[in-house]
Amino acid sequence: MSLATRSVTRIFTSSIRTNNLACVQSKCFSSTQATDLKEVLKDLIPKEQKRVAEFKAKNKDVPLGQVTVDMIYGGMRGIKGLVYETSVLDSNEGIRFRGKTITECQAELPKAKGGDEPLPEGLFWLLVTSQVPTQQQVDWVTKEWNNRADIPQHVVTMLNNFPAQLHPMSQLSAAITVLNLGSKFAKAYSEGVPKSKYWEYAYEDSMDLIAKLPTIAAIIYRNLYRDGTAVGAIDSKKDWSWNFATMLGYDNKQFVELLRLYLTIHSDHEGGNVSAHTSHLVGSALSDPYLSTAAAMNGLAGPLHGLANQEVLIWITKLVEKLGETPNEAQITQYIHDTLKTSVVPGYGHAVLRKTDPRYTCQREFALKHLPNDNMFKIVSQLYKVVPKVLGELGKVKNPWPNVDAHSGVLLQHYGMKEMNYYTVLFGVSRALGVLSQMIWSRALGFPLERPKSLSTDGLMAIVAGQKKAGTEAGQKTKAA
Repeated sequence: MSLATRSVTRIFTSSIRTNNLACVQSKCFSSTQATDLKEVLKDLIPKEQKRVAEFKAKNKDVPLGQVTVDMIYGGMRGIKGLVYETSVLDSNEGIRFRGKTITECQAELPKAKGGDEPLPEGLFWLLVTSQVPTQQQVDWVTKEWNNRADIPQHVVTMLNNFPAQLHPMSQLSAAITVLNLGSKFAKAYSEGVPKSKYWEYAYEDSMDLIAKLPTIAAIIYRNLYRDGTAVGAIDSKKDWSWNFATMLGYDNKQFVELLRLYLTIHSDHEGGNVSAHTSHLVGSALSDPYLSTAAAMNGLAGPLHGLANQEVLIWITKLVEKLGETPNEAQITQYIHDTLKTSVVPGYGHAVLRKTDPRYTCQREFALKHLPNDNMFKIVSQLYKVVPKVLGELGKVKNPWPNVDAHSGVLLQHYGMKEMNYYTVLFGVSRALGVLSQMIWSRALGFPLERPKSLSTDGLMAIVAGQKKAGTEAGQKTKAA
């Protein structure tokens, strides 16, 4: 059996195209007016369990593609080997959250009173249920998270005693790990809870963790950048993003709106990215949601993942230092060429996307509305015109268009958050919404321990040599016949 054949027989993933996803899911996930999210899931999960079981039984031996040597050495790019329900990334359309584009989410998800951007609570409901929530359902999530937001004293003490030199992402990961002392999933598992109940405890841990993340993140911020001043108390009448912004020390209404948008669009990007895949892998060992999310944060902290927005801002800052705040197109073009002699242009290109990242586009629209005259934004706009053209002329880049990281740092800087080391923490708080939504469903659908087959280079060479030899012999037999 060939390497490709043996590989694809282990592969199982949804073959649903993104433009049909919402329609297909609606067959099982009809809308409900109930406001208790857990009760809604109790109705949805048995239906989806049945749908998936029937699909697997009828199609378990259907191959979905081939695996090449280049894919194996190339970071498994393009290999269909993972089921991830909450979002799908299309190379031409960008991300869809349960079948909804970012534009659709901005239009359809509930907003805060007087606000224009979607509330992350609504996005979480959509990710978990595949339903666009009502305002009452979003209000229920807000209230639930506010009620679960208290931080254990031992976690606060630990955060307050970290050295100032410790990176904020290291602090975030450590705090999330230590929260597992109160894991309801870990406790239930140790007591022998049946597998059919796993999702309920994963849900409880997920809701608890999401509720606590803004306070943890705010403590880290204030300890590092605001002389350890107190974060204050959660306002039970305000939404998740408003409380987060206030605890950080920002009371600008536009910044709150930006945070709502930021926390929504960074939440999920299908399952193959480092943070999502890490949480999925660690969770498959039945590590509780705290340990799995902490692992995801460690992946997100890498310079090729969540740290990229910081690198973009550093690059733009150096551009301004060299060329001034009003460079012309020729100067920017030369700066790009100089950069490409030793590295890449940060914020441009994507492993999957082949067009401008919709997450970039919605941030650009926010900037055009709220800060059109900001000098850094003007430079970002110039780069948008120049970089794709330069990269396209070189002919070496599959995607010359900007991704989400090309814009987010400039927006945060405009509203006074200039501490670039902290930006990935905001990303992490947002990404928890996506990975924890999927974790609930991973336990509900009984996903097994993830264990792909690995091969050594010698092993690969032997397989390839065997296939070539078999192909040659088959060709000779055909000629002889």
